Amino acid sequence: MGCLGLRLGNWGWDERASLNLSLETIKLGFCSDDHNVGCIDVERKALLKLKQGLTDPSGQLSSWVGEDCCKWSGVGCNNKTGRVNRLDLGNHDGYEENAFDGEISPSLLVLKDLEYLDLSMNNFVGVQFLSFIGSLEKLKYLNLSRTYFVGVIPPNLGNLSRLLYLDLSVQTLETDLQWLATLSYLKYLNLGGVNLTKTTSYWLPANNLTGKLHDSLGYLKSLRYLHLSYNSFQGSIPKSIGNLTSLEEFYLGSNQMSGIIPESLWELSSLVSLDIYGNAWEGAITEAHFVKLGGLREVSIGNDPQTFPWFST
Repeated sequence: MGCLGLRLGNWGWDERASLNLSLETIKLGFCSDDHNVGCIDVERKALLKLKQGLTDPSGQLSSWVGEDCCKWSGVGCNNKTGRVNRLDLGNHDGYEENAFDGEISPSLLVLKDLEYLDLSMNNFVGVQFLSFIGSLEKLKYLNLSRTYFVGVIPPNLGNLSRLLYLDLSVQTLETDLQWLATLSYLKYLNLGGVNLTKTTSYWLPANNLTGKLHDSLGYLKSLRYLHLSYNSFQGSIPKSIGNLTSLEEFYLGSNQMSGIIPESLWELSSLVSLDIYGNAWEGAITEAHFVKLGGLREVSIGNDPQTFPWFST
C-alpha cells in the first residue's frame, strides 16, 4: 500500500508561513465501471445537481446522460451495491481551458459510500472551501490540489478518519492543524502553499518552526518518515515518539533541542536512519540502547557524527 512519509523541513516555508508536508504516493483500490447493478436513482440525481453547478468547457460531463450513472465518465460504483464510491473530476492534463469552474454542490453528501474524490487542477477561484467535506466520512482519498478554493479549512475535516491520501496544496486557504491529529491513517499529506499563521503552539508554531515538539506527534502512529532537521525546535523529544512504531527515518539534526533522550526512542525497532546530531543532549548513550534497533544503518548523535562499528551497511 505504499509508505508513509512526513517531511517538515524549513524549505517548505515562505513569507506566508506556508508548509509542504510531502509524503510518498500510495495506491488505492476501488471498483471500476465493471458492475452488475445499476446506480442508485437518488445518487444519479445528486450527480446531475452537481453537474448543473459546474461550467464544463471541455465537455467532460457529456456522458452524464441515461439512467446508469455508473457508466458516466469519472464515476465509479461498487459492483455489488451499485453505490457511487469514486468520483474523479480532476483536470489531469493540466490545461486551464479544460478546467471546471462554478460551484460544488453539497448534493455530494448523498454519496454516502464515496471513498475517492478528485477535483484537482480545476478553477474554483474565489469559491469558499467546501465546508461540508468533513461529512463524507468514508473518504480514503481526497485531492483538492490547485483548485484555488479560498477561506479556512474547517475543523470537521478531522472527521475523515479513514483518509489515506490528502492533498490540499496550492490553495488560498488558512488553517490551524488541530484537525490533523485524528487522521492517523494518512500515507500522503500535502499542505504546500496553505497559510499556517493560525497554527497554534500545541502542534507546529508559525515563524521558522520554533517551539517544542508536542506529545500529539505520537498520534501519527503509521508514520514512517519524519524529517525535522534545520529548524529551531527546543526542549526534548516527547515520550510519545515511542508510539511511532513504523518509523524508519527520524531526522532532528541541527535544531536547539536539549535534555535526556527518552527511553521510548530506543524502542523504535523499525528505525533505519537516526539523525539527532547538532543538539545539546544530556546523559550517556551506550551500546545497550541500540539492542532493539537491529535494522539501524545510519546514526548521527551529539555534536559530531558517531559511527558505531556493530552496524552493518
